[in-house]
Amino acid sequence: MKSLKLKYVVLLIAAIIIADQAIKIWIKTTYEVGQETHVLGLSWFRLHFIENSGMAWGLKFWAETGKVILTLFRLGAVIFGVWYLRKIVREKYSRGFIICAALIFAGALGNLIDSMFYGMIFDKGLVFNAAIQDYLPPYEGLAHFSSKGYGSFLHGSVVDMFYFPIIEDGTFPSWLPIIGGEKFTFFSAIFNLADASISVGVILLLIFQKRFYKKQVVEKSKQGAETNVEVSDNTQIL
Repeated sequence: MKSLKLKYVVLLIAAIIIADQAIKIWIKTTYEVGQETHVLGLSWFRLHFIENSGMAWGLKFWAETGKVILTLFRLGAVIFGVWYLRKIVREKYSRGFIICAALIFAGALGNLIDSMFYGMIFDKGLVFNAAIQDYLPPYEGLAHFSSKGYGSFLHGSVVDMFYFPIIEDGTFPSWLPIIGGEKFTFFSAIFNLADASISVGVILLLIFQKRFYKKQVVEKSKQGAETNVEVSDNTQIL
């Protein structure tokens, strides 16, 4: 069974992180919040700059407390991911499984960087208002690098920009209960490269989990058989 060397896993993760951060920094410093452009003139492929303070796809919970908990959870997941990636590479798991794990790890680390440091290195971002227990409306103007950030450590907002409204201003059939006749957009989520990396890794794991597991079982069986043969040979020599 073909596996991957650790250096190639590190290169894959580094490539995703560098690309993710380069896109985010470019968007944040050249786009105003809400600004949108059509890529190659396509109506279904757009760059639309937003920031979110919570989970992937813009979810959030428990205001600032939830954000800190989520960031610490991501940090714990990344630390665990370092150990786990080394383990599965050392134990020669299948190449596909290792790549999926690396994609998930890279995505988690990419968004963790935003949450941990963006509040400290940019002058503008989402700011939580304790009086209304919610985030203030999006800021105006372009953000710039600054030693006086808009937030503290662990309080940065995640930058999102990819928008693929494949079906825009669609209408649900009138015969559908509750939502019949209502407008909808498919696909309405705005996300970043880190989100995409996590999603691709998880989807591929779900699709090919049986194949990955089967290869791992077969490989362990072969290793066990080889060990038994070596023991038997040694016994005959003695």
